[in-house]
Amino acid sequence: MNTDEFEDRLKALRPRLHRYCARMTGSAVHGEDVLQDALVKALHARAEGAEVDNLEGWLFRIAHNASLDFLRDRSRNNVVPLTEDMEAAPMPEADIIAISFQTFLRLPELQRCAVILRDVLGHSVDEIASIAACTPASAKSALQRGRVALRLLAQAPEDIRLPLMSDSDRRKIAAYVDLFRNGDFDAIRAMLADDVKLDLVNRLQWQGRDKIGRYFTGYAEATKWRFAFGAVEGQPAMLVFDSTGPMERPAHFVLIDWSENRIVAVRDFLFAPYVLEAIDWVRLG
Repeated sequence: MNTDEFEDRLKALRPRLHRYCARMTGSAVHGEDVLQDALVKALHARAEGAEVDNLEGWLFRIAHNASLDFLRDRSRNNVVPLTEDMEAAPMPEADIIAISFQTFLRLPELQRCAVILRDVLGHSVDEIASIAACTPASAKSALQRGRVALRLLAQAPEDIRLPLMSDSDRRKIAAYVDLFRNGDFDAIRAMLADDVKLDLVNRLQWQGRDKIGRYFTGYAEATKWRFAFGAVEGQPAMLVFDSTGPMERPAHFVLIDWSENRIVAVRDFLFAPYVLEAIDWVRLG
């Protein structure tokens, strides 16, 4: 497989890998962070001459390890007690997709891995064992126990309230959205820090005020986008709606990082629509 073919396969597998990382980390945004880390590691290993017989399994193994590294760094370990008296059959796809990422996060790591790989992504027990570096018997047991626990958790009431946003954060993102609505991109450019970073997820990364200024030109020339102030997974966000469609949910969203009154980072999910699969979002203001 040449370099172009390899990169094409990475692009095709990216949404499936994100579905895994998002549920493993409990966040679609964190899942994209982990996915980017995993893809960098995969590209580095490829450049170093890694032998790959099963590309999808190899990538999922890298994504699995990257997810565990992320979780251990954050010391997350909210495990639920298990009972064995409920059916451990596969859950219907519609039901499992509707379960929030935070609910998946409450499963032990191997159980979470097994349920996601088998019931969300369709991997076999042997493939799960290879990705998670465990025996097929352990993978099968984790799958059964994970299904039981997930059913229990899905039946329990869930507090989905988003964290309160500070007045300062609310004012900043509201002002940013108003400038977008009014097309005042010169005012936005004036707010950029000299070393501001742009992550146009799944497309490009730029740094520097002069270079990133061109990013706003694309929005200035577009006519279909409508902008709203909101929150994504509790973070202040600009929600972007496509006026050519029903506008019932955002087409994508943008996250902004600030240092005092300067914009130091812009993260735009325009080219990563898969992140919106089951993300928690709310329109505010």
